[in-house]
Amino acid sequence: MRKTTGAILCPGCRKLISISEPRCPFCGRLRPGLWGFTPGLSRILGGLDPTAMIAVAAIVLYVIALALDWQAVFRPRGILNFLAPSRRALLTLGMTGDVAWARGHWWTLLSATFLHGGILHIVFNVYWIRSLGPVVEEIYGSARTFLIFILAGAAGFLVSNLLTGAPTIGASGAIFGLLGALLAHGRRAGRSLMTRQIWSQALILFLFGFLMPGVNNYAHGGGFAGGYAAALLLGSGVRRREGPGTQLLAIAAVASTLLAVVYSAWTFWPALFGPRWPR
Repeated sequence: MRKTTGAILCPGCRKLISISEPRCPFCGRLRPGLWGFTPGLSRILGGLDPTAMIAVAAIVLYVIALALDWQAVFRPRGILNFLAPSRRALLTLGMTGDVAWARGHWWTLLSATFLHGGILHIVFNVYWIRSLGPVVEEIYGSARTFLIFILAGAAGFLVSNLLTGAPTIGASGAIFGLLGALLAHGRRAGRSLMTRQIWSQALILFLFGFLMPGVNNYAHGGGFAGGYAAALLLGSGVRRREGPGTQLLAIAAVASTLLAVVYSAWTFWPALFGPRWPR
C-alpha cells in the first residue's frame, strides 16, 4: 500500500510530482504524497461504491438483528412492524436513545444509522440511498460521500437524543443529510432549479414523516443540517479534489462505525441471552 519512491499525481492539481515532495510546487498542497500512502488510499477508495456499501451494510445488519432474536420477529405487531427485529436485538447492535444514551454510549450515534426496524423501513431507506447516493458521489466523490452520510446520521441522532431521548434507529437522518449536501452544492453552484427540486423533495419527506407514526423528525432535521454543514466544510469535487486527508477521514469514519457496532454488541451481548436486559 505504501509507495516511498517515484512520482504521483498531486491530489490537489493533478500534476505529476515526486512522492517525497513536502509541498506541491504547483498548487502548494502540504504533503501531497502523505509519506507514501496517497497512491494506496486512492486505489482503495477509487474502486469503492459508497452507495452500494452503505446499502449492503444496512441489509446485513438488518438480517443479523433478525437472527439475534428470531423468535420475536414473528410476533404480531402490525403491518408497519412486519419482520421487525426485537428491541433487545437492536440494543445489542447499537440502537441509540433512552437506554444507550443514559449509559453514556455515545458511539451509538454512529451505529444506529445502519439499523432498521422492519422490512418496510429498510426497503424505503435503501431506495432513497440508491437514489441520492450516486448523485452525491458524482459531485463530492467517494470519500466525501461516506463522510457526509455518517456525519449527517450522527448529527440527526445527536439532536434527537438531546431533545427527546427516544429510542431510535434508521438511515433516514443520513438520507436527509444527502439532501442537505445536494442543496449546499446547488446553492454554491448557483443552480436555482436544482435547489428548488431539493427543497421540494425534502419538504415532501418531512411531511411524510409527520403523517407516519413513529418517525423521528428531530433526526431528520438534524441530519439535514448536518449534511448541509458537512458538505460546506468538505467542499465538492468540482472545485477541490479529494486529498489523502479526506480519504483518511473517510476510512476513519467507516472504521469507527464498524467498531461502534462491535462494541455495542460486546456491551449488550450478555444481557441478550441473560434473564435481565435493559428496558
